[in-house]
Amino acid sequence: MKTLLRAAVAATLSCCALAATAAGNYPTKPITLVVGYTAGGSVDLVARTVAPELAKRLGQSVVIENLGGAGGTIGAQKVVKAEADGYTLLMGSGSEVSIARLTNSAVRYDGERDLAPITFVGTQPMVLVGKLQLPAKDAGELIALAKAQPGKLSYASSGVGTPLNLAGELIKQQGKVNITHVPYKGASAMATDLLGGQIDLAVMVLSSALPHIQAGRVKVYGVTEAKRASVAPNVPALAETPALKGVDMGVWFGLMAPAATPRPVIDRLNTEMQTVLALPDVRKKLAEAGVEVAPANPAQFGSFIKRETSRYRTIVQAADIHE
Repeated sequence: MKTLLRAAVAATLSCCALAATAAGNYPTKPITLVVGYTAGGSVDLVARTVAPELAKRLGQSVVIENLGGAGGTIGAQKVVKAEADGYTLLMGSGSEVSIARLTNSAVRYDGERDLAPITFVGTQPMVLVGKLQLPAKDAGELIALAKAQPGKLSYASSGVGTPLNLAGELIKQQGKVNITHVPYKGASAMATDLLGGQIDLAVMVLSSALPHIQAGRVKVYGVTEAKRASVAPNVPALAETPALKGVDMGVWFGLMAPAATPRPVIDRLNTEMQTVLALPDVRKKLAEAGVEVAPANPAQFGSFIKRETSRYRTIVQAADIHE
C-alpha cells in the first residue's frame, strides 16, 4: 500500500513539475483567440483591439478565429473542448458564457464550470430606441403609453436569449408593462425595420445605435446601464426614470480559457492583459465603441460571472424565455 502511495505521489509531483515547466516556457507557438460571432460585432471589435498588443507582450501571434452561430455557443464549445494549455482562448460575453444554458437545454457546457476566467475587459451599454412615429418623448411617457395599450407596442432584439432580449424583458418587468418581443436573426435587419417603422422599439448595442441616434433617425429613450455612457453623455440612463430605476444591464466582455488551464498560464495571460488594457490607444479605441474598460483579475472576474448568471436566471425565469 505504501509503495502504491509513494508511486501516486511521485506521479502527481511529476505532472505538476511538467505543468510548471510548460507554463514557464509559455507561449512557444501562436495562440488562437476564438470569437463566437462573425467579424464586425462588438465582441469581435474587443478581440481585434487587444489581440495585436497582447501578441507583442507574449512574443507570439494571437490569431482571431470567428466561429459565428448559435448565439456564440459554437465558439464557446470549441474552447471548452480544447486542450487546456493556453493556446486556445475565448473572448467571451454574457450570451454564450451564462445566458445560453439558461434558455436552451441543448447547450451542454456550463460557462462557470467549464471555462476559466482570465481577465474581465469591461462592459458596453445597450440602448432602448424607438421609431420616429411614436408619440412618447421620453422613457416616462413611453411607460405610460405601454400601460395604456397593453401588448400593442412591440420591441425587437437580435434573438431569443440574447442580452438584448433579456434587457428588453428587464425593462418590461421593472416598468410593469406588456410589450411584445419580436426576435430578429441579426442587428441589421432589426435596424432596417425600426427605421422603416415596421417595429415600434428596439434594444440595440449602443455602438450600433449611435449613428442612427446622432442622425436623428430614431427616438432614444435611454441606455440600459445605471449611469450614462461617456461616449453619449446626452443620452439618459433608463434608470433615471423612476419606473425603471432597477434597470442596470450591459453587454460584458472578458478573456477566458478551458477550465483545466494551468494557473501559471492564467496568471501570465492576466498580467499581460492588464498591461494591454492600460494602454491609452487601446482604452481610446474601446471607449469610442462605447466599451467602459474595467479590468479585473481572475477571481474578481469569476465572482462577476456568478453574480451576472444569477441576475440572468431571475430575468429568464420571470419572462419564461426559452429556445
